[in-house]
Amino acid sequence: MTTVILFILVLSVLVFVHELGHFWTARRLGVKAEEFGFGFPPRALGFFKSKSGRWRFLKGNISPDSLAEEERPVGTVYSLNCLPLGGFVKIKGENGEGKQDSDSFAAKALWRRALILSAGVIMNIVLAAALLSVGYMIGLPQSLDEVKASAQVSEAQVFVMEVLPDSVAAQAGLESGDIIKAVEGQKITSNEELQDLVSKRTDQDTSFTIIRGGEEQNIIIRPSFSEAVDRAVIGVSIYASGLVRYPFFTAIWEGIKLTGLTFWLIILAFYSLIRDLIIGVSVSGQVAGPVGIATLTGQVASLGITYLLQFMALLSLNLALVNILPFPALDGGRLLFLLIEKFKGKPVRQSVEAWIHTIGFWLLITLILVITYKDIMRLF
Repeated sequence: MTTVILFILVLSVLVFVHELGHFWTARRLGVKAEEFGFGFPPRALGFFKSKSGRWRFLKGNISPDSLAEEERPVGTVYSLNCLPLGGFVKIKGENGEGKQDSDSFAAKALWRRALILSAGVIMNIVLAAALLSVGYMIGLPQSLDEVKASAQVSEAQVFVMEVLPDSVAAQAGLESGDIIKAVEGQKITSNEELQDLVSKRTDQDTSFTIIRGGEEQNIIIRPSFSEAVDRAVIGVSIYASGLVRYPFFTAIWEGIKLTGLTFWLIILAFYSLIRDLIIGVSVSGQVAGPVGIATLTGQVASLGITYLLQFMALLSLNLALVNILPFPALDGGRLLFLLIEKFKGKPVRQSVEAWIHTIGFWLLITLILVITYKDIMRLF
């Protein structure tokens, strides 16, 4: 139950920030936002400023249009809704109506409409940068290979990335993902420390204290001499990781840099995923739906707040990229229609665009259901 609640909170923050981007940008560019809600309908409670100048409350799903003329909203209805999964913004003219009204989305210049549509994606990227910057201020998990001199490192650990087949480590039972805590009782916090200790134990039974699945255990490995590196080895590839903390301004810059790098890696991963789909390679293990993400959220949260911040930033960047894809019903799909309008000199007929977005929406729902089914099957 805790995992479910945490997942709902994480998803709500990501979606709410996305919609906040659309809302704020629309208002700044002179477009009326008819309703801005936390959660999804049905509405539980709403409030707004009426034409008479008073603040009014709406209970339930009552339409503001059913009120007397002087008691109707003069601006935005702010609502709390029954399904706590993010939020939504209802923008005047987003479906092509009200072209004659100056505060309608449909009446605005093409570049203004493009900016409003892009604002949600931009906000998700900004959120990721903010989360990673805060993470660096309190200590963010990171590889220690390229840590700046100004960084403070804590909880440093050495992880096993890969165990070479037929190596002495493989024969002793060392596995990928193990944490090497100590060698002969001496604590290990860096790659150099491990390599130095192993190099001194050629053909000697050596006690390795490892952590696997949260449990500590000891195994005996006998390092063997390798002519390739001119020292004793055990046959593993390793990396050191720890909580890296930077001063305030450095943390902000490092958070921005990591956001850019991570977003680029996500783009490459999506490219590989789409390529594999086209050539017929199975990708079922590379994607996760709501159930898979909820499970991961619980696992990451158990590691600590900084790991959760990092995971939220990763989800936010994935949400940004998915939304900017030129697929119907997504922000990128709507931007594609604006691009077509730019080259045609006139917009696509509204009924045609609406049908395409509807088909795209149901295709997305179908895809989510299929992925969710596979997530549930993986749990069993």
